[in-house]
Amino acid sequence: MKKLNSIDEYKQIIQEENVILMFSADWCPDCRVIEPVLPEIEKENSKYTFYYVDRDEFIDLCGELNVFGIPSFVAFNKGEETGRFVSKDRKTQEEIQDFINRIKN
Repeated sequence: MKKLNSIDEYKQIIQEENVILMFSADWCPDCRVIEPVLPEIEKENSKYTFYYVDRDEFIDLCGELNVFGIPSFVAFNKGEETGRFVSKDRKTQEEIQDFINRIKN
């Protein structure tokens, strides 16, 4: 998974096709629970480019996108938001895959 490095990079990548941002933080226990399944999720959904967004580094972006719980996922395609799975709840591999299956492309 690629790591978001700047707001300028964010503005650029959301203009691309099929981007999923995963909002997380090192201290988040629910984020650590899903970490082992993320490579498999990425592999099974190779038409998407996944980016790790550190919540603490990008707190203003989280506010702008109404991401107040982590882990959370927001999908973009050519500058438009196409789906979101945003909550403070722990997520399972199946729930993440269901979210990806529902993304409007």
